[in-house]
Amino acid sequence: MADDFSHFSPDFFAFFEELAANNARDWFADNKPRYQQEVVSPMVAFIAAMAPRLRKISAHFVADPRANGGSMFRIYRDVRFAKDKRPYKEHASCHFRHEARTRDAHTPGYYVHLAPDDVRIGGGIWLPPKEPLAMIRDAIVADSAGWKRVIANKRLKDTFGGIGGDGLTRPPRGYDPDHRHIEDLKRKTFFAMKRIDRKAALTPGFLDEVTETFRLATPLMKFLTKALGQDY
Repeated sequence: MADDFSHFSPDFFAFFEELAANNARDWFADNKPRYQQEVVSPMVAFIAAMAPRLRKISAHFVADPRANGGSMFRIYRDVRFAKDKRPYKEHASCHFRHEARTRDAHTPGYYVHLAPDDVRIGGGIWLPPKEPLAMIRDAIVADSAGWKRVIANKRLKDTFGGIGGDGLTRPPRGYDPDHRHIEDLKRKTFFAMKRIDRKAALTPGFLDEVTETFRLATPLMKFLTKALGQDY
């Protein structure tokens, strides 16, 4: 299956453009065969193609090509408590998670997001629960020099523009408000994310671009996994 993937097709993005204009259960039911053919099949092939490439970056992150329960996110939105009741996501995405917690979206991982107007590639950790978030913050305090090397890494800065992620407006309780990395200590999410033109996903060089982008996120990913007691 890995040999079947070269790049995504224009039909992949066309499906999401039409879905955005018709985000309703009846339309999706009528177009589900298209979804399977134009979105799920190429995503599964992409994930399979990334598996051996990812292992060369780190043997501890998993590219699982199963259509259900694997690295690909479901298209269904959780609208139970949302004001926005659109039932479907208007993008496809996958998350190559650390082997320690492959079922947890709030664990370190590499990420690919594919929307008609928003293609993103990178790595990090999204809204970790209280305990792992505290472990990351404590690691920044305990190894301030190591964290400084991460955020000062030239290739990481040039590729991603630095470390991103929403944060608190005030310093978290128990941390020195004058700490030199206080802005990072306030973060609730830590990621290195690169936006590219969707045309890149339509070319045979896309696999190489994703692979190299993941590789350039290595300083952040190494720090996060070490902070959480995981192998990199």
